[in-house]
Amino acid sequence: MIVAAAGLVPMLSFRQALVAILVGACAGSVLLGLAAMIGADARVPGMVLLRAPLGRRGSYAPTVLNVAQNLGWSTFELIIISTAAAALSQRVFGFEARWLWAFLFGAVSLALGLMGPVGFVRRYVRKFAIWAVVASIAYLTWWAIDKANLHALWHTQATGGLSLGQGVDLVMASVVSWTPLAADYTRFARDRRSAFLGAGIGYFVPTLWGFALGAVLVLARDLSDPAQIPSAVASGSVLAVVALLMLTVDESDEAFADVYSTAVSLQNLLPGASQRVLILVVAATATAGAIAIDLSNYLTFLFLLGSVFVPLLGVLLADWLTRGAHYSEDDVFRAPGVRWPPLVAWVAGFCLYQWLSPQGPNWWTSAVQHLSPGHARLTASLPSFVAAFGLTVLAAWVDSRRAAARSRREPLARPR
Repeated sequence: MIVAAAGLVPMLSFRQALVAILVGACAGSVLLGLAAMIGADARVPGMVLLRAPLGRRGSYAPTVLNVAQNLGWSTFELIIISTAAAALSQRVFGFEARWLWAFLFGAVSLALGLMGPVGFVRRYVRKFAIWAVVASIAYLTWWAIDKANLHALWHTQATGGLSLGQGVDLVMASVVSWTPLAADYTRFARDRRSAFLGAGIGYFVPTLWGFALGAVLVLARDLSDPAQIPSAVASGSVLAVVALLMLTVDESDEAFADVYSTAVSLQNLLPGASQRVLILVVAATATAGAIAIDLSNYLTFLFLLGSVFVPLLGVLLADWLTRGAHYSEDDVFRAPGVRWPPLVAWVAGFCLYQWLSPQGPNWWTSAVQHLSPGHARLTASLPSFVAAFGLTVLAAWVDSRRAAARSRREPLARPR
C-alpha cells in the first residue's frame, strides 16, 4: 500500500489523494467484508463458491483470472520485498543483489504456504508478524512526518494525468483484488459477523494508513517511481533501517496469501492435484517473475484488476441475496454447468468499467479509447458494481416469474 501510493501523487494534490484514499478504502473494505461474510456462510474456497452464481463450468473463467492475478500479486509482493531488502543490503553491506533476495523470500513464501492458513496464523502472525508490523509502521509514520513540511504538503498542487475518480479506483482495486481470496480464509471463521468485521475493518485501517503514509513519503522526498520508496527509507536513520527490515519480513504474509490462494484456486480446475505440489509450482513461478519483472509496470495491473473483480463481486452478492442470503451445499456442488445470466451481468459490468475508464495493456486501451466518454470524474468501480448487481437481481426476478408461471400451468395440464 505504501508503494502503491506512488500511483496517486503528485498527479493528485495531497488533499485530493486523501479524499481518494478515504473513499476508496471505505468502499473497498465494505465489499471485501461482504465477500468474507459470504465465504463464512458457504464454508468453501472462493473459486468453488463462484459455482453457485456462475455454474460449475462457469466458475472456470474467474478461476483462470484469479490464478493470473494471484500470480501477479505474488510476484508484486516479492518484488517489493526484494527491492527493500536490496536497499537494506546496499546500506549495510554495500551490495544489492535483488535477485538473491527475491530467491530467498520466494523460499520463505513457499515455506509459509506449506504451513496452511491455520498454522500460518498461529505460528507466524500471532507470535511475530503482527507485532513487527505495528512497531515498524508506528516508527515509519513518525519518521516520515518528522521529516515532512506538512503545511507545504497540504497545499501541494496536482500535476495532472490522474482524475479523482481514477484515484478512488486505484485504492479500491488494491482492496477488492482480495475479494476472490476472502472465502479461502473466512470459511474457517466463527460466524458471518466476525468474518465481515474482521476482513472489513482489518483491511480498512491499514489501507487508510498505508496509502496516506506512502503519499507523504512520495511528496516529502520528491520521489517519482514506486521502487524509490524502499531506498528512501533505507537512507534514513538506523531505526528507519530496522523498521524497513521488519516491514520486509512482514510483507511475506501477503506473499503467503497469494501463493496459497493461487494453489487453492487451481484446485477448482484440477481437483485431483496435490495442493503442496501446486504451492511449490506457484512459488517458483512468482520468484522467477520477481527476478525478471520491473516494479513500475504494476499500477496498470491494479486498475485492470478492479475492472474485472468489482463487477464479479456485484454478481456474487446479488445472487447470494436473492437466494435468501444463504448458500446451501446444493447451491454450490449441484449447480448447473453454466448460468448464463450472471455471466452476462459480469461481462456487462466489466464493459461499463472499461467504457468509463479504459484500463489494461496499451493495445487494449488504444483499441477502446475512442469509445470512451473520457476517464470517469467520480469512479468507474461503483457504476460497474451497481450494473452487475442490478442485472443479476433482474435475471433472478425473471427466473422467479417464469417459475411461478410454470407452477400455475402445471395443475391445468394434469389429466382429470
